[in-house]
Amino acid sequence: MKFRKRLENSETLAIVLGFVARLIFGVCYRTTRWQGEGRERLEAALAKGPVILVVWHSRLLLGPAHWPLEHGQLSTIHTRSPIGRVVGAMQRQQGLHPFEMNEKRSNRAASRQIMKLVQQGTSIGITADGPEGPALQLKDPPIHWARATGLPIFCYAFATKKQKRADSWDKMLIPLPLTRGAYVYAKFDDVIPRKMDADQMDALRARLQDFMVETTARADDMLDLPRGP
Repeated sequence: MKFRKRLENSETLAIVLGFVARLIFGVCYRTTRWQGEGRERLEAALAKGPVILVVWHSRLLLGPAHWPLEHGQLSTIHTRSPIGRVVGAMQRQQGLHPFEMNEKRSNRAASRQIMKLVQQGTSIGITADGPEGPALQLKDPPIHWARATGLPIFCYAFATKKQKRADSWDKMLIPLPLTRGAYVYAKFDDVIPRKMDADQMDALRARLQDFMVETTARADDMLDLPRGP
């Protein structure tokens, strides 16, 4: 508990741990033989403007390494939790622009910040079931932001043949080095209307959730892995 409090209150500690994590996962990324799907479609979309990138919390660790930074900036959102701060520091060191969601600020204030980033041409990345789950249960922000901005939604997932699973609520996938890997970018093509009633919202949320599950399963299938979270 003391370490958790120190990490929540120390920017320096978060930066150091983020640096260590970047080195470790950098080795995993560079020593993995990757195959991918959907990057060309993502790059074509980025040529027209920013997108909303959605990922399950369990598959977020190598997202920054696969993002085509040369085609557009990505701003991710993280909480003040220990894992959130470390991941945020790691992503900042990888060239992204993460920002911390302040629990004391209103949702309206956060939405204004997101809209400002979008207007500057920055894509927005979010974990669909984070920060505390339940795992693989889509929350509303990706749909709300797509409605507000009119941006297309892309789903992302990666998998590696050699991996560990964290003892956490999401069973986070931890890649290991010297292996084969796969990643997928998939565009969610359903129309997202600006106005929806509760039933329409529920139906759209269910379709996007299923689409994310299938995107993640596709990354596993490319490596002949059992499908997992």
